[in-house]
Amino acid sequence: MNILIVYAHPSKKSYTFQVLERLKSVLNTEDFEVEISDLYALNFQSDLSEEEYEREGFARTELPIPADVLAEQEKIEKADCIIFLYPVWWSDCPAKLKGWFDRVYSVGYAYGQNETSRKMKTVPLGLVICTAGHPNEFLNETEIAPSMVKIMLEDRLGKRFEEKEMIILGGTLELENVMTTHFQVIDKIPEKIKLLNEEFYDV
Repeated sequence: MNILIVYAHPSKKSYTFQVLERLKSVLNTEDFEVEISDLYALNFQSDLSEEEYEREGFARTELPIPADVLAEQEKIEKADCIIFLYPVWWSDCPAKLKGWFDRVYSVGYAYGQNETSRKMKTVPLGLVICTAGHPNEFLNETEIAPSMVKIMLEDRLGKRFEEKEMIILGGTLELENVMTTHFQVIDKIPEKIKLLNEEFYDV
């Protein structure tokens, strides 16, 4: 089973990086093939170029798709599960990850299909994991959490994923109070992936 982690954080000193390391550790105990797109390490370009905008804005699918975008699309096509891991910044994901969606979800691939373009596969499982300073209770009370879930799951993942779920690891401003619980959640992810994969492929 192939798992793609799309990771967006600039610092290895961050708690989000600790979550990534824990996630890699538990996934590696299973018979999974894990690939990581570390968007900051890749120096992934988040902004559309002028030519990319012309391609997207006017559906000019004859214009070329940049090589870095094609590379990410190839990773999608191999994946049975895609995990998006990032910190919550101003109630959303970092610009690097937003730019990944802007560019990798190109016209003719993720939407607006035509006879000459390759259509994005339906990925069996999408997991969104984000770390947040505020506790989940606050994020729900202020309706920030429902907004994040709606944007990520209903729009960005949408019908491109068969099953999808968002996990918010909140309360990191008082990390000592939440880390154990967070890691318990991460430790259960391989079993969640295997269960949903069996349901999708009717194993």
